[in-house]
Amino acid sequence: MSYHIVSIDAPNCSLSCRDGQLACRTDEEEKKLPLEDVASIIITSFSVSIHSHLFLEAAKQGVALIICEAFKPVSLVLPANRSTDTLLTRAVLNLEPRVREALWRRTVDAKCQNQALLAGHISAADPAAESLRRVAQGRQDHKEAICAKLFWNVFGRALGQESFRREPGSEGGINALLNYGYAVLLSTVLQKLFAVGLDPTWGLSHVARERATPLAYDLMEQFRPCVDWRVWQWTRRKPNPEDWQVTKEFRGWVTGFALERVEHLDFTLEIRGVIEGVIRSFRRAVMENAVRPYRPWNSKPGQWPPKKSGGPGPL
Repeated sequence: MSYHIVSIDAPNCSLSCRDGQLACRTDEEEKKLPLEDVASIIITSFSVSIHSHLFLEAAKQGVALIICEAFKPVSLVLPANRSTDTLLTRAVLNLEPRVREALWRRTVDAKCQNQALLAGHISAADPAAESLRRVAQGRQDHKEAICAKLFWNVFGRALGQESFRREPGSEGGINALLNYGYAVLLSTVLQKLFAVGLDPTWGLSHVARERATPLAYDLMEQFRPCVDWRVWQWTRRKPNPEDWQVTKEFRGWVTGFALERVEHLDFTLEIRGVIEGVIRSFRRAVMENAVRPYRPWNSKPGQWPPKKSGGPGPL
């Protein structure tokens, strides 16, 4: 399949196809890219017009259009010959249990490593941070749960919240900020899964439920610390707990995590680019029924916290 996954997030833009070129026009400029080089187009702009000719040409080139609302995919427009990827579906169904387990173990190892480095950055003197580092490097049972408990202990104490508990269903305070950030992360992962043709309803560890997307829940785990770091920064800017509410200002702030830059496979990339790379490597692992191609994101000492993006914006 073609390489580029194009994100359209410019407000008040129009998309069309002329002479084989995908064209995105705004009031300021027009950008073009050969449609034959595009794998998928992710549309997150809240106000975009799409020329009917683009739908036709995208279908001819095998390009998927993922249309989002509040960053979450709500419509998937596929060419007829991509509506069912027989080879990929067969690879998913035939994935060996040992490979599935190893892929999940790699994902958990990456998550725990990233949590340990973040905990060490925000509160290196906390004894739980050192315990977390040791557990993250080990192979013990229930590793993910142990690391999560230690991480939230460090996180809460660093905020002066000794009794803090991570509660996904909470509607206020730090938990509400985290919940919103994770929802944005989930939407980003879903965008990339659809873009490479992976069905998010099949997963590694999370239980499949009605309207659930367990594969997205699985692969987002390693990136949760990116949201945690963004929320942590917000609390430093707004130290009064009364300000820890999901306001318009916070929503604009937390969505910026995807534009921060981190190290991955000897490259410095925006987090959204790393997510895409990880998902592409996961797809390859599924197709090859092997663990080795899967390259989850493991932050490294000295490479945390993320850097602000200085690169060009998306098309």
